[in-house]
Amino acid sequence: MIITNDDVNLCQIKDEIMISQELIAEVIDVQKEVFLKKGTGVERDQLQTIQIHESFVNVITGIRRCGKSTFLRQILKNNFQSALFLNFEDTRLAGFKTDDFRRLDAEITKRKINVLFFDEIQMLENWELYVRQKIDEGFQIIVTGSNATLLSHELGTKLTGRHLSSELFPFSYTEFLKFKKLESSYESVKMYLESGGFPEYLKTNLPTILNQLLDDILYRDIAVRYGVRDIVSLRKLAVYLISNIGKQVSATNLTKLFDIKAVSTMLEYFSHLENTYIVQFVPKFSYSLKAQIRNPKKVYTIDLGLFAHNSVVFTEESGRRLENLVYLHLRRKYKEIYYFSEKKECDFVVIEKEKPRALIQVCYELNEDNLMRELEGTFEVLRFFKEKKAVIVTMNQKDRFEKDGLIVEVISLQELLEGAVV
Repeated sequence: MIITNDDVNLCQIKDEIMISQELIAEVIDVQKEVFLKKGTGVERDQLQTIQIHESFVNVITGIRRCGKSTFLRQILKNNFQSALFLNFEDTRLAGFKTDDFRRLDAEITKRKINVLFFDEIQMLENWELYVRQKIDEGFQIIVTGSNATLLSHELGTKLTGRHLSSELFPFSYTEFLKFKKLESSYESVKMYLESGGFPEYLKTNLPTILNQLLDDILYRDIAVRYGVRDIVSLRKLAVYLISNIGKQVSATNLTKLFDIKAVSTMLEYFSHLENTYIVQFVPKFSYSLKAQIRNPKKVYTIDLGLFAHNSVVFTEESGRRLENLVYLHLRRKYKEIYYFSEKKECDFVVIEKEKPRALIQVCYELNEDNLMRELEGTFEVLRFFKEKKAVIVTMNQKDRFEKDGLIVEVISLQELLEGAVV
């Protein structure tokens, strides 16, 4: 076989043009059909609060399979007549390069649509520049992704002052009730505490869905994106952290436990697992940033379904489940959450505008053995912050304690989840 210059040139062109105009058009059409065919599902709580403004990119991040695509359909129904939807994780778009944005532009122009929904676009190089260009041209854009870095570094450098960010979590308690068509009750709270809020799992009750979800995130969102080669250690670490919700963890100690050579590597793993929303880390409260960094952090998972079906614990762990659920309730509303530990401990200190917004202790059941310990920790945190009122969240108790003008309200988890307090 004789290879000519024309053949070489043709090969070079094929390497450079990875995706044809026709293929982009086909993907857009097929994805539109699939996207619109699916229903709008249970209305998400955030639909009432999300801000849609011209000249701003709306950025929505959240763990995989928490319902971001369904949320987009709800936004479309409520705010726009039509939109172009494009999920860049489509295998047919593998190899999408910066030059291919020109072909995408041609398809957008042809369809005469000025609302763009882009899913997982952060996988592409220079996507921020393209989105900024489209905003400047008068398009309205909503970007969704499964990595929290989309909220800060990547957008903060290229779209400063031109983006509105929000996070979507698996179903809240009120969304869970709507999805399962239940009334709020002690029994419903127990069901939510055990199952979590991933829509697909709630629909099928198949644990393999949550097993596969964890593996997908570890491989696709961490190993591939960040070039992590030691997948075995990464997975063991993820399972360990999920199994130890509500406990303090230290990168230094875990480096020795998992036989990882450098603490910096462990810290990178922590960052990857948190950015992909598998787990969340809560620092110890301190007015010193160095002390916050130096002290162990408490770990929680983003959904109790992950704990139920990916942890390696052999007891029910009701107390730690309850604490994790309280954390998730707070995390949906507030960004700055700490635990308190001096002479005594308090589970959550919520800070808003540099002041304590809520002081919350969590105890599954108050009894003679733990009452004084829980109250002492709660009163200590009140005195530390010079506040007058704190809350102890229990599974199903209600009470009130006063001491030296300080008040501790005991409420049930149901009260908290219904929004009566905090």
